[in-house]
This record gives sequence, structure tokens and C-alpha cells, in this order.
Amino acid sequence: MNPIVPLNLPRTDLQLSRKDGEVSVLCLIRRKKIRLTPEEWVRQHFISFLATEKGYPLSRIDVEKSIQYAGLKKRWDIIVYDDDFNPHILVECKAPKINISVDTLYQALTYQKEMQGKIIALTNGLTHTYFKVDQALQHFTVIEEIPGKN
Repeated sequence: MNPIVPLNLPRTDLQLSRKDGEVSVLCLIRRKKIRLTPEEWVRQHFISFLATEKGYPLSRIDVEKSIQYAGLKKRWDIIVYDDDFNPHILVECKAPKINISVDTLYQALTYQKEMQGKIIALTNGLTHTYFKVDQALQHFTVIEEIPGKN
């Protein structure tokens, strides 16, 4: 499947390269070439969206952050840290052909228990759903958009 499909995100100029028939993208965060999968296409566009549209510095964004949950190694796609380097926004990316579902939300909420972010974003590049998390009340509410960096 061709990972390069139009997304419901601002256009992003990514550095793509091809070697031996495989397309790679220069990751905006890791600054190394990563195999371009449909999910990576979404991830790189969402990172750019967070930086250019929402004002979060790339230095406060991490990708594929490993966590331990129930004895298993899991990974968050994107984490945006606040000024004190605490998790602020947690983003779960899916390939455009994967629907954002209740299962995606459950996956994110499970991981969120470990990370304690204030905002959860679920995206497949076409559909984006955002939640504000109230840790004290163990409650989340749908929000219209991700807040920008203050």
C-alpha cells in the first residue's frame, strides 16, 4: 500500500528518499531516516501540525516512547511535554485505513494510566479526536481541538 495519501492535516514538506524500492522519511524528531509506513506518514504530519500550527517546540516532542504496562512493552506514538517536561499531550496514531474506534480509545486510556498526560489525541490523519483528562476525577471529556502552546 502506498503510504503517501492526502490527509486532513496541513501540508508538510517531508524529506523522502528511496533506496532499493523502499521509501524512507527523515523523522522530524529523531533526525534519522525511518521506513515510510502509512502510520509513519500520519505521525510525521501530526508532529508538524503540533509544531507549526499549535506552537509546540520540537524539543518538547518525543516519538515512540516506550512504557511498561501489565508486564508488556508498549509505545506511545507522540508525546508532547510541558515546560516542566511532564507529559502534556499523548497522541496515538493509526494508518489512514484504520478507523479511530472505541478500541483505539481504550488502548490510549490504558497507556495514559502510566503516562498521566492531560490531553489525549487519536488520529489516523483523516479523523482526529481529542480528550481532556482529569486525573483527580478519573474522567475525560471530548474537546474540539488541541490547545496551542501558551
